[in-house]
Amino acid sequence: MKFLSLFASVLLISFMSFSAQASSNLDQAIKHSEAALKSDKGTSVAEHAAEAKKYAHAAKNDKDRVIEGKHLDEGIKCLSDAMKEGEKGNTDEAKKAVNDALDHFKQAAK
Repeated sequence: MKFLSLFASVLLISFMSFSAQASSNLDQAIKHSEAALKSDKGTSVAEHAAEAKKYAHAAKNDKDRVIEGKHLDEGIKCLSDAMKEGEKGNTDEAKKAVNDALDHFKQAAK
């Protein structure tokens, strides 16, 4: 009985860790971009954009899904623009750039 309980626990932990890793880098870039849009300060938008950019760069190496490189690159460029604008305190312009990045990322994922 103890063996069965141990086996079930190991199986459950395995499934939980797999589901935690199931989110791709592009999905993470999208999530951080969406968080940037909810920020109310330019510096916060820039921070989320920087995190999204890190994941977007990592998505270039993802082999588990087809990603259109042109849109991914354009999205990364938009995030760079968002970071610059956010660091200057231009919150609205930073959010516009993040929104453009999101559009590109969603196109890249199709």
